[in-house]
Amino acid sequence: MGTAKSEVISLRSSSQRHRDTLMNTARIESLPPEPAHHHIVRRTIEACHLAKEAAGAAAEGIATGSGPLLSSLRLRERELDTLDMEIDSAVTSVITEVEPTEARELLACMKFMISLERIGDLLLSFANSAQAATGRIDSDDTRDLTHMATILEKMLTDVGDAFSARDVGKAVDVLRSDSEIDRLRNLIFLRHIENPENIARQASLQIIFMTQSLERAGDHAKNLAEEVCHFVSGHTVRHVLKTYDKPVEQMFIDYLRRKEGH
Repeated sequence: MGTAKSEVISLRSSSQRHRDTLMNTARIESLPPEPAHHHIVRRTIEACHLAKEAAGAAAEGIATGSGPLLSSLRLRERELDTLDMEIDSAVTSVITEVEPTEARELLACMKFMISLERIGDLLLSFANSAQAATGRIDSDDTRDLTHMATILEKMLTDVGDAFSARDVGKAVDVLRSDSEIDRLRNLIFLRHIENPENIARQASLQIIFMTQSLERAGDHAKNLAEEVCHFVSGHTVRHVLKTYDKPVEQMFIDYLRRKEGH
C-alpha cells in the first residue's frame, strides 16, 4: 500500500515538474527577441570576463606552478578568438541598420575584441614560456610575474565594468595601473639583462618572454580603457585625465561655475 502511494506521489511530482517546464518554456518563448546590438554588447562584456579569467589563471598558474591552469589558457584563447569572429561578423551585418549612437557602440565592441583577442594570444604565449621554464623560475621572478598577472586581471575586471556601466572613473583607474606593470617589468629586466649582482640566473630567455607578454597585454588593457574614455565622454584621454587629475576642491569649484552659468 505504501509503495503504491509513493508511486502516485512520484507520478504527481513528475507531472507537476513537466507542467512547470512547459510554463517556463512558454514564458521564454513569449519574451521579445534581444535587439542585435544589445546582444553584441553583451557578448563583448562576456569576452572581457573571459580575458579576466585567463589573466587570473595565468597569475595562479605561475604562483603555484600548476600545469593544468597554464594549459587552460589555450582553451580560453580559442574562446576569445571565436568571440572575435562572431562579433566582427555580427557588427558587419547590423551596423547599417542602427542609429548613430548604437553604431558608435558597435564600433567600440569591434575595437574591444581586437584587443581582447590579442590579450588571449599573449597570455597563451606567457603560459607556453612558463611551461618551458617549469622548475627553473626563481622565487623573485615568480613573485613579480604573479603580481603583474594579478594587476592585469584587475585591469581587465575594471575595464569590463567601465564599459558595462559607462564608468569613466574606472577606466582612468585602469590607465593608472599600467605604470605598476611597467615598474615590475623594469625590475625583472634589471635582474636578467643587466644583472648588477652578477648572479647566475636560470631560464632568463623564458622569463623575458613572459614579462614582455604580460606588459603588452597590459598595454592592450590600457587601450581598452582609452576606448571607454573616448566612447563615453566623447573626449580624448588627454582631456579626460586633465579632469581627473584636478584636486577635488577644484572640481567642485568647476561644478559650481557650470551650475551658475546655467
